[in-house]
Amino acid sequence: MLPARQALKYGDREVYSFREEGSAQIQSTSWRQFNELVDKAAQALEILGVKVQENIAIFSPNRPGILITDFACYAVRAVPVAIYATSSKEQVEYILNDTKARIIAVGDQKQYDIARAAYANCPHLKRILAYTHVQLEAGDNTTMFFDDFLALGAAASEQCRAEVDRRRRESTPDDIATLIYTSGTTGEPKGAILPHSCFNAAMEIHRERLPYVTDQDKSVAFLPLSHVFEKGWTYFCLFTGVRVFINLNPKEIQDILPLIKPTAMCSVPRFWEKVYQAVQEKIGKMSRFQRMMVARALRIGRKRNLEYERRGRKAPWWLERQWKFYDKRVFSLLRAAIGIGRPVIFPTAGAPLSATITEFLHSCGINIVIGYGLSETTASVSCFPLTGYEIGTVGQPMPRVQVKIGKENEILVKGPTVMRGYYNKPKETREAFTREGWFHTGDAGFIDSTGAIVLTERIKDLFKTSNGKYIAPQAIESRLGEDKYIEQVAVIGDKRKYVTAIIIPAFEALKAYARRKGIQFDNVDQLVKKPEIKEMIEHRIDRLQNGFASFEKIKRFTLLPKEFTMEAGELTNTLKIRRPVIAARYAAEIENMYA
Repeated sequence: MLPARQALKYGDREVYSFREEGSAQIQSTSWRQFNELVDKAAQALEILGVKVQENIAIFSPNRPGILITDFACYAVRAVPVAIYATSSKEQVEYILNDTKARIIAVGDQKQYDIARAAYANCPHLKRILAYTHVQLEAGDNTTMFFDDFLALGAAASEQCRAEVDRRRRESTPDDIATLIYTSGTTGEPKGAILPHSCFNAAMEIHRERLPYVTDQDKSVAFLPLSHVFEKGWTYFCLFTGVRVFINLNPKEIQDILPLIKPTAMCSVPRFWEKVYQAVQEKIGKMSRFQRMMVARALRIGRKRNLEYERRGRKAPWWLERQWKFYDKRVFSLLRAAIGIGRPVIFPTAGAPLSATITEFLHSCGINIVIGYGLSETTASVSCFPLTGYEIGTVGQPMPRVQVKIGKENEILVKGPTVMRGYYNKPKETREAFTREGWFHTGDAGFIDSTGAIVLTERIKDLFKTSNGKYIAPQAIESRLGEDKYIEQVAVIGDKRKYVTAIIIPAFEALKAYARRKGIQFDNVDQLVKKPEIKEMIEHRIDRLQNGFASFEKIKRFTLLPKEFTMEAGELTNTLKIRRPVIAARYAAEIENMYA
């Protein structure tokens, strides 16, 4: 077991830390303490009668308790099942009933209230574990606070401890480690079955691909631990000895980063799009001399990092000397403003990140490692190697992961990290694999001359105009995401004469623009209807679409006064657009663009 092994190696060295909301104090946990907490939780699960391969639901924002519960489940051969903290009551009920979970661990009051409401419709559910001291309903005799749960385990009998030790010894790589439910842009969620063998293989292939990540690094768990990307990355950090700061509230990330100064952190492209926008805005406010210095620094950074470092070539002494000068006087200040320390690795996946932003960040000395993966493949299928990566690709396949291109240019995957199948869904499992055992990713692309994967579109998202032209909406949406005035985009055009878009502006930036230009408005509803605003956005869209074919370009667009949300069903839990929902909800606005 990882906690016991690392406790022997690292002892009182920090494994993770966190800061409670409203507190300035960072709390730290050592490997020895973590191992003891896992033992107590495992013994408590045994006392509660948890069976081998029984499913335990975890419905919580990021908390240290999630990691404790995960590894306690592994100790007794149970199966932790993560549920996104933003899930609705209906989604929670579906997963609880599909897994027949008797126990659910909840994070804050919102998750507790949903779990209690779901209780009546989930006949197998018997117990709620609360990570925080939520306000219990009157007459609730099903909930146990996590502190009491750990105390129960601490008081375990010798017989109980012996049973936990026996289960540990009898665990096998074929045991199910977890079920990861895909959020799905259409249809009901499916639980990908990931045995321990998948995670064991994932750790080894990442160690092989990323040998420069060491136990001297520190990472921030920013994405939800319910997401396979963050779960897999955090496990790799624990496996490698990287210290992890568990970010409890995503909205506090701008305050947390300068405090922690991570050398590593996985994130989605939207995070870096916002960083890029903020930096560009700051550059725009500089004096002419300062802008010239930044432009010079970026040229030097690009030449050194992309033309030499990326190719595994040693930069000439004169270029290296200039790089060190600008790194100290320009890029170190930029990285400090973002809040990152010595930039070792910042994995990014989940959606396309434009080549412009990727090149900019690498020029600044920030090692953005673009990757590609799915819940069904234990995250990474591919990622940038340290040298030899190609901008515009999602990197080369991971060691021992096979990739080939199938019908409709679909990317097919086979290897030790591919799931066993979908839980309780034999039909969907059969459909997910070819007869030869290749997994259908549902993504289209090709393999370039360097062996790297280039994604072109999500096959289900690809649409065809009435003129017979195929459109890949994600490519257009990604390009528009570079703009500081654009927050969200949904490209429309299936069976239509031309391409249109529903656009959610970045409201604070838009308000600031309106004030500078003397545009009067009382609220956001008024602001997005102003002809001057629409004209400004139109000019920016036209500029951003340079390089796209004429039939791909957005001809008309509608600005909305409110953002797409998960709560409204417009986004998945991984922030992907649910196109059918948006098409139905904004049907009138869409029709008006084709009138």
